[in-house]
Amino acid sequence: MICRRICRKNPWSFSQRWRSVSSAAAPPSSNVAGFEIISTIRAPAIIFMKPRKLFYFRNPYKGNCLSISFGTKGCNLTTQAISDHPIDGVVDVPLAQTGEGIAECELLKWFVNEGDEVDEFQPICEVQSDKATIEITSRYKGKVLKFIHAPGNIVKVGETLLKMVVDDNAFPSQHLGAPEITKPPLVSNASELDVVDIGFKKANIGGVVCTPAVRNFAKQLGVDIENVPGTGKDGRVLKEDVSSYASNEGILKESLGLYTASSDEREYEDRTITLRGFQRAMVKSMTLAAKIPHFHYVDEIKCNSLVELKTSFQNENSDPGVKHTFLPVLIKSLSMALTKYPLLNSCFNEELQEVTLKGSHNIGIAMATPHGLVVPNIKKVQSLSILEITKELSRLQQSALANKLSSDDISGGTITVSNIGAIGGKFGSPLINVPETSIIAIGKIQKVPQFDDDENVYPALIMTVNIGADHRVLDGATVAKFCNEWKLFIEKPELLMLQMR
Repeated sequence: MICRRICRKNPWSFSQRWRSVSSAAAPPSSNVAGFEIISTIRAPAIIFMKPRKLFYFRNPYKGNCLSISFGTKGCNLTTQAISDHPIDGVVDVPLAQTGEGIAECELLKWFVNEGDEVDEFQPICEVQSDKATIEITSRYKGKVLKFIHAPGNIVKVGETLLKMVVDDNAFPSQHLGAPEITKPPLVSNASELDVVDIGFKKANIGGVVCTPAVRNFAKQLGVDIENVPGTGKDGRVLKEDVSSYASNEGILKESLGLYTASSDEREYEDRTITLRGFQRAMVKSMTLAAKIPHFHYVDEIKCNSLVELKTSFQNENSDPGVKHTFLPVLIKSLSMALTKYPLLNSCFNEELQEVTLKGSHNIGIAMATPHGLVVPNIKKVQSLSILEITKELSRLQQSALANKLSSDDISGGTITVSNIGAIGGKFGSPLINVPETSIIAIGKIQKVPQFDDDENVYPALIMTVNIGADHRVLDGATVAKFCNEWKLFIEKPELLMLQMR
């Protein structure tokens, strides 16, 4: 700010005066405007028709270093830290914030290899938080120099993922040309001078070239990948190279010795598994759920009419991409019951002692995937038809199996349904998905004998449901009335026609 005011009031004091001293053999030794000269740079000839010296000054006051460049029209100021510039053209690419409350992610896989050219915004890797799977794109255009992490590692937000060699144009220079560094004159107190080098040197692209899988394989064997000679193209280290090196060093025998044993004496080793991704999310949510006083209400629902309705849907289905099941009808009928009893579609804030009745029926469906338990939700069920619910449910199931659920898919739920009957079991005792106030576990449909009013035995298709409720918010009578309303729509699905809009 001081320089800006002086420059505006007396432009010659910087521009013209600087020109008069710039042709000197050495820069002036005295301080100018309270700034100490810390390095000099020779500007390109296109600025002043012939090479001139360009001085950089360091602010003697506390705070960020203020770099000042002088041109033909006065001075330009920037508060950009010198540390933001790449060192020798190499930049660290950190893991950016992937969502609110996310502190770390698991690195799933790399989309690029070391030595590959990368464009700006090109996907470079895939990470998984406890909420979703996300693709990380490159902020720069350049070449991948070195991977810092291998797939399977836990990376904290802000930690370096990889190093890149950026192009000269990746960081726009404040000068008209690439500055040439001129060494400052030798002085007795040279160790105290902070020399600022903003020139982009060509990086020495070294290190070991190998795929993340090979690097991870070497890590499992306890082999330093830097010591393994590569036999692949351009010295690339292959998996065979790691195995050969480990065998020659005796490391492979030690590793295999843990698992080899005679038929008489077998050693069974314990394994420690680190919980990742959705499994970590389940630990957090279930820990919170254990603090909630649960109230469970169990009932049986006759599903004869539901089975007939599903069979009718499937017989009249003309779209091969749509598969009709019981669940979409159960979800729609559940939404109809929530309209009458909105307290079950709410969230509880313990600190404020407030209950928020949610306007949208975002019904979550618990899904067991190879990556762990995940609960995506179908948004605004009250405004969807049964066919639309069927298609959205299918999309969520496919995305969950492929580990491609977005943050929006798994956030914003208001009530959860766990269809444990699809796997097996008559019923379960579910735990609430905080901050929701209710959850429903659905058992499998079984054919059991029952008596009619005339005491005649007839076969009935019975489904057991277990409603878990937060007893701080919901009482038993409210849950029982809600279940009776839902049960009515399931046993007589034709009543849905009277209520649906």
